[in-house]
Amino acid sequence: MAPRRRNLRSISTPIILGAVSIPLSLALLVGWTILLASNLTESEDSTLDVWLLVAGTVSFVVVVTILLLMSYYLAREILEVRRQDTFIDSVTHELKSPLASLKLCLETMGRPDLPDGKRAELHDMMLGDVERLTAFIDDVLQSTRLASGGSVGINLSDVGLYELVERVATSSSKRHARPEGVVSIEVPEDMVVVTDEAALEIVLKNLVDNAFKYSAKNASVVVHAARDERGRAILEVHDTGMGIERRHLKRVFNRFFRVQKLAVRQRRGTGLGLFVVSALVRNLGGRVEAESEGEGKGTTMRITLPANDEISARARGRRS
Repeated sequence: MAPRRRNLRSISTPIILGAVSIPLSLALLVGWTILLASNLTESEDSTLDVWLLVAGTVSFVVVVTILLLMSYYLAREILEVRRQDTFIDSVTHELKSPLASLKLCLETMGRPDLPDGKRAELHDMMLGDVERLTAFIDDVLQSTRLASGGSVGINLSDVGLYELVERVATSSSKRHARPEGVVSIEVPEDMVVVTDEAALEIVLKNLVDNAFKYSAKNASVVVHAARDERGRAILEVHDTGMGIERRHLKRVFNRFFRVQKLAVRQRRGTGLGLFVVSALVRNLGGRVEAESEGEGKGTTMRITLPANDEISARARGRRS
């Protein structure tokens, strides 16, 4: 815990240094200006003094600018290091929990007197832990590739949206031990979108998983889809969970970002899921936004995808 407290204090260091250095530089600039101005009134040949005044002014402006930039970039790097430390802590927890569960299940299955019914139950638990690990590793790899600017191939096809949402809802409900039907699907059965099915499935999986993660056990999740007047597909994932403060609505899509509240920290997470969602939706030519009326009032994640004819036109343009 001690290193974390030092990190919290260290972010103030560049800010304090900048706050002290800038007034001192300005005071020196004012003193320099006054001194040269007095020399100008007393000297017959003021050319040299004028050039010194100009050079000094420019130099101090450059110094102040460098100090401001240095303070800004240093503070930003410290924040990035802190986010990465938080990420490492989260990764450790995400890996440790299912591995400990797998170890316990394997040790229990090794008992010769274990009933067959219990053995099957442990087998299902182990499969669930493996799925959690696989999904977690996929998110880490995907986010690393997206953050480094790596190319993510887009394979366009006609995707039946209802079937995709139903598949995601079933797998997420099972993964979070929620009863069937807890996800209300408000999607026209004949709605088809031209997009990358694998990428959109990852997006919806992350959004539904988040809705479960930050809601009460008995809370329902609604997935709604429709087209707007321009033919664009609008997908919404709505929950009645803990909500998001207005000042964090855009920041939740930043890599490694997690709201620093106890209720959030108590839930597993690495701050990568929504970053992956945002990057993949951009690759699909759409946009994603979060809406919430505040803490405890639920959250709506809205995805806007281009119209089918617009996507098809873009694809033809790339091929030509």
